[in-house]
Amino acid sequence: MLDANLTQQLKGYLVNIRQPIELVASLGDDAKSRQMGELLGEIAALSDHITVVDGTDARTPSFLIRRAGTDIGVRFAGLPMGHEFTSLVLALLQVGGHPSKAAPALLNHVRGLDGDFAFETYFSLSCQNCPDVVQALNLMAVLNPRITHTAIDGALFQDEVTQRKVMAVPTVFLNGEPFGQGRMDLEQIVAKLDTGASARAAATIAAKDPFDVLVVGGGPAGAAAAIYAARKGIRTGLVAERFGGQVLDTMGIENFISIPHTEGPKLVGDLERHVRDYDVDVMNLQRAAKLVPAAQEGGLHELVLDSGATLSARTVILSTGARWRTMNVPGEAEYRNKGVAYCPHCDGPLFKGKRVAVIGGGNSGVEAAIDLAGLVAHVTLIEYDGDLRADAVLQRKLASLPNVRIVTSALTTEVHGDGERVTGLTYEDRHQGSLHRVDLEGVFVQIGLVPNTEWLTDTIALSARGEIEVDHRGATSWPGIFAAGDATTVPFKQIVIAAGEGSRAALAAFDHLIRLAPAEQPREKVAA
Repeated sequence: MLDANLTQQLKGYLVNIRQPIELVASLGDDAKSRQMGELLGEIAALSDHITVVDGTDARTPSFLIRRAGTDIGVRFAGLPMGHEFTSLVLALLQVGGHPSKAAPALLNHVRGLDGDFAFETYFSLSCQNCPDVVQALNLMAVLNPRITHTAIDGALFQDEVTQRKVMAVPTVFLNGEPFGQGRMDLEQIVAKLDTGASARAAATIAAKDPFDVLVVGGGPAGAAAAIYAARKGIRTGLVAERFGGQVLDTMGIENFISIPHTEGPKLVGDLERHVRDYDVDVMNLQRAAKLVPAAQEGGLHELVLDSGATLSARTVILSTGARWRTMNVPGEAEYRNKGVAYCPHCDGPLFKGKRVAVIGGGNSGVEAAIDLAGLVAHVTLIEYDGDLRADAVLQRKLASLPNVRIVTSALTTEVHGDGERVTGLTYEDRHQGSLHRVDLEGVFVQIGLVPNTEWLTDTIALSARGEIEVDHRGATSWPGIFAAGDATTVPFKQIVIAAGEGSRAALAAFDHLIRLAPAEQPREKVAA
C-alpha cells in the first residue's frame, strides 16, 4: 500500500510517538479489507510503539487508532489515503502523545467543552477541504474524553450515504443529527459548539485600539497586504470571515511562480504561517457588515462586524475576494448540497455511476466535465453561448469522451427535485425558445465569480459588476481606503496577481500615512 517514498516519510514521523498505540482492525473478506490489513501491517512495522489487534466494529473495513490502556482514540472507516493520508499521520502522532501546534488557548477550550459529542464525518479521498474537518475533529477526540470521531469514506459506504442523504462532502453528523457541511477548522467547530464564544470574541475585538492599517479579507491579497504593512513597523490588523478565502476551495495550483505545484489548503496554511510570523493581529471568523469612512482626511475609518463589534483604523485595505456565481434559478438554493454542487473535485465521487450536468463552458466547466466523466455514468455540459469558451486542448479532450453530451446556446431555467434530492433540470434552447428537461442526479455549477462587495454599496465606488474601483495605486474613491484582489476592477483573477495587488495596496497605504499631517501635540521647545 505504501511506496518507498511514503514509507520513508512515515517512518520519520513515527519517531515522534511518545506512548504506545494500538490499531484495532475490523475487517471482512473483501478486497478493501485486505488492503486495509496490509496498510496497518506496514504502519506497525515502522514503529515499536504500534501494534495491530483485532476489532469488532459494525463498519467494515474500519480501524481504531487507540492509545494503549485508554479510551483515547479516533476511527477511520475506509482507507485514509489521497488527501486523507495527512489526517492518518496526524492521528497516529496525536493519539501517540505528540502535541498539537494549535493555539494553546484553543486547545484548552476544547478540553473544557462540557457535553458528550459523538461526531461522524463523511469524506471523499479527492476532497481537499475534508482533511481540515477530519483533522480538527480527530484532535478534539484526543483532547477531550467525552468526544469521539469516526471519519467515513463516503465512496466506500454508499448505502450509508444514500440512507443519510449525504450529497456533499465533508458532511458532519453530531450525535446522529446533521451538524455541518463544507470546510470547517478547529476554531469554527468549537465556536459552533460553544455559543458564548462569539459574544466573548466580539467584546475582545471591540476593546482593541485603532490600527494604522486594517486589512479586511484573508486571501492571498489580504495576506500579502498584512505582511507588507507589518514589515513597515506599523500597527496592523487583519479581519477575515474565513482565512484563505476561495483558495481553500482550489484543487491544484500550478501557476504560482516558484512553486511548480501545490494545493489550495496547503498554500493557505503557508500564507497564514507567514502572516503570523509578523506582528499582525489576526481576527478570524469575523464577517464585515459595514464600513464607515472617516469624516475628514486623517481621521479614523470604522469597520462594523456582524457580531456588533467595531474596529477603527487610519487606513483600510479591502481584500474581500469573490465567491462562486450562482444560476439564480428555481430549485438551485433548495437543492444546494442535495445534488447542486460547486466543487466537482470534492463531491464528484458521491455521484459515481449517476447522471450529472455541468453548467458553464469555460475552462472550469470543461475541466469539471472531463474529471466527472471518469466517475459518473453520463455528463451533460450546458453552455449559454453558442460556443464553448475553454482552451482548445480542453475542448478536444472533452469531445473525445463517449459519455459526454455538449449543449450550447442553452439557458438553465430550473432545477428539479423530489424534496430530498435533485432529479433533473430544464434548459431553454436560446434559438428556438423550446424547453427541454434532462433527468439526472447532480448539477455542478461552474459559471464564474461574484465579488464580495454587497456590504460596500453606497460607501465607495463600485463598477456595474460590483467590483471595487481602484486606481494604479490600489486607492478607492475614498481617501485612506484601498482595495486589492478579486473584489476589485483589476483584470485577470489570479492568485499571483492578487498577492501582488495586496502588496501594492499596503505600500500605498503606508505612503498615505506618512504624508498625512502629524497629529497635533505639544512641541518640545529648544533653548536658544
